[in-house]
Amino acid sequence: MKLQLAKWGNSLAVRLPVECTRAAGLREGDTVEAEVTPVGEIKLVPTHAFDKAAFLSRLGKLQAHMPMTTTTVEAIRQEDRY
Repeated sequence: MKLQLAKWGNSLAVRLPVECTRAAGLREGDTVEAEVTPVGEIKLVPTHAFDKAAFLSRLGKLQAHMPMTTTTVEAIRQEDRY
């Protein structure tokens, strides 16, 4: 995924797509550690530890809106991709 740098004051900034921030569990106001590897790659790491309990809680709320019935499971199993 290509991201564009933009001027922000005397610095350069990059916007992170929502898909990336969601996957990393980041929200507005969170902090990340920036590291430049010996080969010149930029690595961003969230400064907070992954909260498994909070993640499972959010996952449970999402699953509540997506019930898996026997009919749904059987339909999935009959597809070629299963």
